[in-house]
Amino acid sequence: MPYLGSEDTVKELKKALSNPHIQADPLRYRNVIQRVIRHMTQGVDVSSVFMEMVKASATIDIVQKKLVYLYMCTYAPLKPDLALLAINTLCKDCSDPNPMVRGLALRSMCSLRMPGIQEHLQQPIRNGLRDKASYVRRVAVLGCAKMQKLQGDGEVDGALVNELYSLLRDQDPIVVVNCLRSLEEILACEGGVVINKPIAHHLLNRMPDLDQWGQSEVLTFLLRYKPRCEEELFDILNLLDGYLKSSSPSVVMAATKLFLVLARDFPHVQTDVLVRIKGPLLAACTSESRELCFTALCHVRQILDSLPGHFSSHYKKFFCSYSEPHYIKCQKMDVLCKLVNDENMQQILEELRGYCTDVSAELAQGAIFAIGNIARTYTEQCVRILTELLELKQEHITSAVVQVFRDLVWLCPQCIESVSQALCDCEEAVQDSEGKQALIWLLGVHGERVPNAPYVLEDFVENVKSEAFSAVKVELLTALVRLFLVRPAECQDMLGRLLYYCIEEETDMMVRDRALFYYRLLQAGTEETKRFLCSPTADHSLRLLEDQAECSVNAWASDFNTLVPIYGKEQWAAMTANQVVEFHHKDSVCEASTVMGEEPLITGKKEEVPYVAASSSGLILIPSTCLTAEQFERTWLNLPVGCQQAVPWQENVQPETIQAALQVVHIQTIAMSKANSQVWKAYFHAQDDTGCLFLTELLFETGNAEMQMSVKLSEDKPEVLQAFISILGTVLGTVVGLTS
Repeated sequence: MPYLGSEDTVKELKKALSNPHIQADPLRYRNVIQRVIRHMTQGVDVSSVFMEMVKASATIDIVQKKLVYLYMCTYAPLKPDLALLAINTLCKDCSDPNPMVRGLALRSMCSLRMPGIQEHLQQPIRNGLRDKASYVRRVAVLGCAKMQKLQGDGEVDGALVNELYSLLRDQDPIVVVNCLRSLEEILACEGGVVINKPIAHHLLNRMPDLDQWGQSEVLTFLLRYKPRCEEELFDILNLLDGYLKSSSPSVVMAATKLFLVLARDFPHVQTDVLVRIKGPLLAACTSESRELCFTALCHVRQILDSLPGHFSSHYKKFFCSYSEPHYIKCQKMDVLCKLVNDENMQQILEELRGYCTDVSAELAQGAIFAIGNIARTYTEQCVRILTELLELKQEHITSAVVQVFRDLVWLCPQCIESVSQALCDCEEAVQDSEGKQALIWLLGVHGERVPNAPYVLEDFVENVKSEAFSAVKVELLTALVRLFLVRPAECQDMLGRLLYYCIEEETDMMVRDRALFYYRLLQAGTEETKRFLCSPTADHSLRLLEDQAECSVNAWASDFNTLVPIYGKEQWAAMTANQVVEFHHKDSVCEASTVMGEEPLITGKKEEVPYVAASSSGLILIPSTCLTAEQFERTWLNLPVGCQQAVPWQENVQPETIQAALQVVHIQTIAMSKANSQVWKAYFHAQDDTGCLFLTELLFETGNAEMQMSVKLSEDKPEVLQAFISILGTVLGTVVGLTS
């Protein structure tokens, strides 16, 4: 909403800009233009002075030009007709002797968001790409990406792309990096910029000339290059060795990821790299920048999944400071849980014990849960600390401790006795739903060891009408029935009252149904009830939650230096699942090996490959669709099943035959199980000439005479789906006919 009195202000500015006396004084004229910009940034609509501002661009004063160009870029969408009048001035400035003026004019032209600007941009950008001044070339390279974006889904200019590729050898390092980013955007529909051996080696040699931002960008692009031999691999790693010691955290992280990905087949090299970046990561964990500290802690947690004792000698670096925000303290406590060993166990537990009495209830509970995680290994010491915390009689502390006890008695049966003794007189301090459920569960399962267990549950029964949480009522029913089986005399009366209330008066259907179930179960007899409720539990010796296998570095190397360690793999997958992925047909072939005739489709045992036409009922599948496994998985999870049916199959069909036959009709393979697998799966993708994407899953179980076929479609086109299924069924039927 414009400010009050803005109309008078705009009239005054328009009058001042048209005053010849002010125009004759450069300083006064610039001051008026600055007032226009000031009011514009404050929300005043000053678009009515557009014509006067266009006239003001005809000056040799660079500062005044910058102000006028800023104004024009802001109001060009609102005044497209008048903005066309300024294009002549901008085109003229693109030929100015001053390179600063040329670059400024070209950048401003590329920022004009108005229809029909593309035709005016082409020649200035091409001239800028050949300009002698590096600043103008930098602007022109970025302008190529802006021009392509303005064109939308139009065809990519091959000559422009070739010129950008040639500028990768420009003398100016910033031009080189800008070329990479522009090519990445322009060729996004074709998979981005291609990094081959000459380009990769050239970029490696130019690395010392780049600034820190440019180095991290180039290192990211080099992930796309795969060395041809082991000797080339180690030559590249030797060239990049110095960047692991860079003063820039972004360069260190990018170089580390490149090392981990390239050295995928050399675990000792990966371990050595992670040891070398220990210092930079620790420095980042203690940085004053909270964002950098949090990111570094997330990556430390990721590394500890593969190297548990990697930072154990530096555990004090992860002690929390009082001034740190909550999210950093939580990350540090998680790291401390992974660093515990026999040498530092006492110090870490004492540190976490101090956090348990923090003024922040959320942080205190987080520290208690951290002690609970450590208790799976050092049970006696942790249970002693948790028992002492119960004596504080603080509601949030008691609730968290009881929840930890509930999980601990299942994992560590040796602590059941000490936990049972600690539960006495703690029911009054538990008021939240999670704490009540944990306490009631403990009293129900181990109530025979707690002397006052029936009387504690009786208090809950007396107050069941005022209980707000249905989950607590359900847990109370289960616990009381269990306790009745071991202490019937003390529980019979209260169990009858609880069942009567839940069946006759309770309005929550979940609670009522559970009460009816237990009532009918008790009618079947106590032995049947015991068999159902007191059946043997899982084998505690398995310790599934404690002795988890260490994951290899390769399992997360591709996620290093991304948002995955920050959000977590599952949450990041859920966040990106809803993103619409558009796939376009590439004019060029994706890989040289996919060109028919260069190499045989099947190696080793030769089998007949059937030919089936790739067109059915008007459906035309294009031959070169590029789709990564990550894109396939994200799209597959986001689409509903369009068709699912069974087709006759035989066990003696080789997977290579299926792959070769489907490739003939332009259906590409994403992943495939090994031959003779008990459960054989394969995933394929294809795309028609309209851009519609087909995703297919084949599933075959040994001993079955049929194969399950599931097809998903990116667009709702039933006729196209039936045509694709017809092609797929014909290919599979032909393959079965050849092998029978």
